[in-house]
Amino acid sequence: MRIAVLADIHGNLPAFEAALADVRRHAVDLVVIAGDLINGAPDSRACWELAQAHKLPILRGNHERYVFDFDAPHAPEVWKTARFGPVQWTVNQFSADERRGFAHLPACWRDPVAPGLLITHASPRRDNDSIVAYTPHTALLPMFEETPETVIVRGHDHWCQVRLWAGRTLITAGSIGMTLDEHPTAQYVILEHKQGTWHFYHQAVSYDVDAAVERFHSTGYLRNAGPVARLLLREVATASPQIVPFLRLYERWQQQEAIELDTAVERFFRYY
Repeated sequence: MRIAVLADIHGNLPAFEAALADVRRHAVDLVVIAGDLINGAPDSRACWELAQAHKLPILRGNHERYVFDFDAPHAPEVWKTARFGPVQWTVNQFSADERRGFAHLPACWRDPVAPGLLITHASPRRDNDSIVAYTPHTALLPMFEETPETVIVRGHDHWCQVRLWAGRTLITAGSIGMTLDEHPTAQYVILEHKQGTWHFYHQAVSYDVDAAVERFHSTGYLRNAGPVARLLLREVATASPQIVPFLRLYERWQQQEAIELDTAVERFFRYY
């Protein structure tokens, strides 16, 4: 049994296409999309349609939630501001019925044909749980306390990594569309079940980064999705963290002075 897990595509169509072409070389039995297929780069709809054309199981990530909850009464007001311009761009790519359908995507994948294996976006508990090398063991227990599987494959954090914890192996697949390790590749993981044991192999695939960057310009995304779209473009082009460092600085600057979002992005680019 061979399963490829692709996570965090984030609307980056050239990266997604390159990853699927590479997956075909490995003759896998199943490809699972572990959430955040959409939102980030401009081509969320095209990525969604490509996954649907291949009949791939798609799990729900936090970015699917941003889109299906966008008009909900409990949606944060900040989602309507320029800070969430990229989410607004993605929302406009889908009909209301399509967006409601995202809410019914499963949070986890498990199947008797793959004993002992669980695939999820962040954790079964929550779609934005992060796991890094220094995450305390005590913080992991609430994420997986009702998870009997011993091999857990997840996305969300955009880094390829492995944690051994409480007799379990926690594998973070990396990101197809927005890697953060300064190597602009499409990264995913292959699981292979042999002699009763799951083996895993991280993959990194070169793709046409210039084509991905061009889509930011030719689609009108940079013009219409606001200042944060510029940060996302740099994140794709450099495969390095931009959004999270910027938002931390922006929150600090707002405590010190009144500063508009576009001014803050300009400052970030000048000094960082």
